[in-house]
This record gives sequence, structure tokens and C-alpha cells, in this order.
Amino acid sequence: MHGIGNDYVYIDCMGGSPSDPATLSVLLSDRHKGIGGDGIILICPSESSDFKMRIFNADGSEAKMCGNGSRCIGKYVYDFGLTDKLKLTLETLSGVKYLTLYPGPDGKIASTTVDMGAPILTPADIPVVAVNNLQIPVEVDGETYIINAISMGNPHGVIFVDDLDSTDIHRIGPKLENHPMWPDRANIEFAQVINPKEIRMRVWERGSGETQACGTGACATAVAASLLGLADKEDVTIHLLGGDLVISQDPVTGHVMMNGPATTVFNGEMEVPANLL
Repeated sequence: MHGIGNDYVYIDCMGGSPSDPATLSVLLSDRHKGIGGDGIILICPSESSDFKMRIFNADGSEAKMCGNGSRCIGKYVYDFGLTDKLKLTLETLSGVKYLTLYPGPDGKIASTTVDMGAPILTPADIPVVAVNNLQIPVEVDGETYIINAISMGNPHGVIFVDDLDSTDIHRIGPKLENHPMWPDRANIEFAQVINPKEIRMRVWERGSGETQACGTGACATAVAASLLGLADKEDVTIHLLGGDLVISQDPVTGHVMMNGPATTVFNGEMEVPANLL
């Protein structure tokens, strides 16, 4: 499945989970020798919510949250009959998320709105080694980048650029992802503000490299842009390589709401070593 190009292999674990999901993710994510994807997502039972998600990146590291992945889980559990509810709670390592599902004309889920919760702006909680979370100067290869640190359950560094097309993301991204300022590494977003309602963005994801989209990254970018007075707080469209997400911030709760599509690509089976099951 994919959420605007952010693709994962989804595994129904309601009856049991693989014993070594980290190694399994590396195997399945290989685009030449496996299925191919940005990682794997396990759909599990939960004691506190309707379902629980576990996310493993292509390098085997476990992530706390994935916005695009949460939308796809909403589609999966409804389309495959695991629930008939259009409002769901989803347990993640960054807390419970609230999903509202919108069926299309065929009765299957076409889009999902996810309440991503309030952004985390305190440096120690993001975490980032800095006095403030905004406008942090960082030098890489003799160039200074101004980073805005936001957590949406996972750490993000948002950089606003004048020209997204001329930004060497594959050179800069990995160096900023692994910079000492991030105790747990970070996702790095490069964003170009078109107007207060539109932002272009590309993302270098922690553990996966550049991906077609990142839901939490889109949320972090919208939050950073609004804090800096570059964008509105309501109905901001983030244009990513794989498609668009619409981000709004609730004026009362401060929660970030993300709306976008989810797509099933195919279902199938793959033989894997027995010790990974």
C-alpha cells in the first residue's frame, strides 16, 4: 500500500506477529530482491485502541509513527473487513491517533483524516541539542543551514529553501539526518513556500533515505511555516513528490489534522526464512 507514494508492506498480525520484524523489514523492503518499499508496517491487536501499528524502516530500525502509514491502516482494516467503524483509534509508539475514514463510491476507503496530536516544540522532548527549536544554524560542508526542529511523535528538521529543485537533498540529507544535534537521528524536510496556502516539500527520511512522501514531515513543515509566519494554520496544501496532503491546526486544541488518500497496490505472498516468522 502507499500514501501518496510513501510505500510500505502491510502485514496483518491480528493472529500473531513475526519473531524478527527488523530483519524481515530489510528483506521485504529490498526493491531488487524483495517486494520493495520504505519499510514494513504491522497491524496488531491493541489493549487500549481499535488497532496498533508497528513500523520498521527499510534499514530495520523501528519508527514511532508514520502519518501516511496510519491512513493506509485505516483503509486496510475497513476494506478487508477487520472493522466496520469509520472512526478508529490507533495505538502507536508516539501515543494514540484518531482516524476518520471516508469511503469512495465503491464503498472502499478513499481518504482518511488523522488527528496527529499537538506538535512537540520543546528541544529536550523532540529531542534536539539546541536552546530553541526554531532557526537553528547548522554547518555542513562549509554551508550553513537554518533548521527548525519539530516533533510529531518523531523528530523532524525543517529547512526552508528558495529553490527546491536546485537543493542537493541526497548529499545534504544523510549528513543532517545523522548530525550530532539529533540524539535519535531525524527526518529532514526541505520546503519551498509558494504562498500561505501552498508549500512544496521533499523529505529525507530517517532510516529510509528520500521517499515520495512523509505525513509527519508534512505536518512538521506546516507547523514550522505557521510559527515563522510563512503560512496559514488552516488548509495548507503540502505538495510532495507522490501527491498532496492537506494540513490544518485546530485553533482550540492545537492538534494537527492531516488529510490525504491511501492506495492498495497489490496483495500477495512471499517465501521468507522460517526463523523470521
